[in-house]
Amino acid sequence: MINMIGVGPFITLPLVVAAMGGPQAMLGWILGALIAICDGMVWAELGAALPQAGGSYAFLREIYGREHAGRWISFLYVWQLGFSAPLSIASGCIGLAQYGAYLWPPLAGTMARAGAHGWLGSIHFTSVLAAGTCIFVVALLYRKVRTIARMAWVLWGGVLLTIAAVTLAGFRHFRPELVFAIPPGAFRLNLGFFLGLGSATLITTYDYWGYYNATFLGAEVRNPGRNIPRAVLFSILIVAGLYLVMNIGVLGVVPWQELTSAAQTQGRLAVVAVVMQRTFGVAAARIAAVLVMWTAFASVFALLLAYSRVPYAAALDGNYFHDFGRLHPRHRFPHVSLLALGAVTTVFCFFDLSHVISALVTIRIILQFVLQQVGVVVLRVRQPNLPRPFRIWLYPIPPVLALIGFLFMLFSRKEASRELMFAALIAISGSAIYFGRAWFRREWPFATVDVTDAAGPHSK
Repeated sequence: MINMIGVGPFITLPLVVAAMGGPQAMLGWILGALIAICDGMVWAELGAALPQAGGSYAFLREIYGREHAGRWISFLYVWQLGFSAPLSIASGCIGLAQYGAYLWPPLAGTMARAGAHGWLGSIHFTSVLAAGTCIFVVALLYRKVRTIARMAWVLWGGVLLTIAAVTLAGFRHFRPELVFAIPPGAFRLNLGFFLGLGSATLITTYDYWGYYNATFLGAEVRNPGRNIPRAVLFSILIVAGLYLVMNIGVLGVVPWQELTSAAQTQGRLAVVAVVMQRTFGVAAARIAAVLVMWTAFASVFALLLAYSRVPYAAALDGNYFHDFGRLHPRHRFPHVSLLALGAVTTVFCFFDLSHVISALVTIRIILQFVLQQVGVVVLRVRQPNLPRPFRIWLYPIPPVLALIGFLFMLFSRKEASRELMFAALIAISGSAIYFGRAWFRREWPFATVDVTDAAGPHSK
C-alpha cells in the first residue's frame, strides 16, 4: 500500500476531474479499481503458484518456456524495467519536489531552459531536489532488510496520517451540492464520454499501480500461497476505498469547476493544501504539504526496494548481466542492482512529470501487462497440473477484462505516438541485445543442443 499511495492521488485529482469535465469523473476511479482487481487476480494466481524473486521475470520465464522463448521475453522484461521502474520512482521524486516548491516557492525557479517540445523541458530547482531525494533513499536502503522493515512501518504511519487528515478536512466542511453538481449531458454515451473516461482511467490506473509489490519479493514471503494473494487483493480494496472517500471529501469542499481550471496551472499540485487551508487554515495547509511529501518519500522507498530485486533474480538465473547478481558483502542485499536503478532514476528526475507518467504507463502495458494477461491463460494450458493455491475467480473473464481495459486506456489517448515509439525502441534494442548475447553464448534460439523445456518450475 505504501507502493500504491505515492504522491499520485494528491496531484492527479484535478486532472481526473478535467478529463471528464465534472464530478462524474469518480467513474474513472471506480473503473480503475475494477481493472486493478481483474489484473490483481492475475498477479495473485501467478504469485502464489510461482513465489520466486523477481515477480514478472519469473512468471514470463516459466509461462513462455524456461529454455525457449521465455528466456527472450523475460530478458526483455528486465530490460524494459531498467527504464520503466526508474520512471515510476522518478514520478514520486518529482511530485515530492513540487510540493516542496509549495512550501518554499523559490524552488519553482528555472535553472536552465530547453526546447519547448523536448522531453526534458526547462530545468527547475525542483529537479535537483527530486534527484537528491532519490540519492538519499538509495542511501537509506543500503542496509539490512530487518532495519528496512522497521522504516517501512514508520513511513506507512505517515501515509495513513496524510489520508486521514485530507479526508477529515474534506468532510468537516462537506457540501453535498458540490459533489452532485453534475453538468447536463455528463452521462450521454457518446464518443466524448468514452474518450474522457479513458483518459481519466489512465490516470487513476497510474495511481492504483503497485498492488503487485509482494510478488517481486515472493522468495522472501512466508506462506506465499496465502499471503501474496491477500496482499495483492486486500491492498487494492483498501486503497480504492481510501481514494474514493478522499476524493469525495475534496469535491465536497472545492468546486469541480475550480479544480478543472487549476488543472492547467501549478495550482493543481496543491489541491490537498487548498482543502486544508479552507478548513483548518494556512498552518494546516503547510503541514498537509509536508505529509504529502512524506507519502511520496515512502512510495519511492518501497519502489526502489522491490524493483532492485528483479535484475538481481534475472542475473542469478544467468539471463541478465552478471554484475547485477552481486550481493553486498556485509548486509547481503543486491547493491549493484539498487545502485543502477538509483542512477537511472536520478537522470529521469530532470524530465517533465507528464511525460514520465505517459511513458511509464505505455511501456508497462505493452511489455509487461499484456504479456501476463495472455500468459496466465497460456500457463493454464501448458501446465494444468501446476499447484495453484489461488485460482482466478470466474476465470477467464478477469484477465480478458483487464486486457481490454489496458488496451482501451492505451489507445484512447490523443497523443500516444511518442510513447509508443519509445516503447518500440526499448523492445527493439532489448531484443537486439538478447539475440546478440544468445548467439555468442549459444542459447535459445541458437542452441546447438536440443534442450527439452522444463515441465514446471520444480522440474530441474
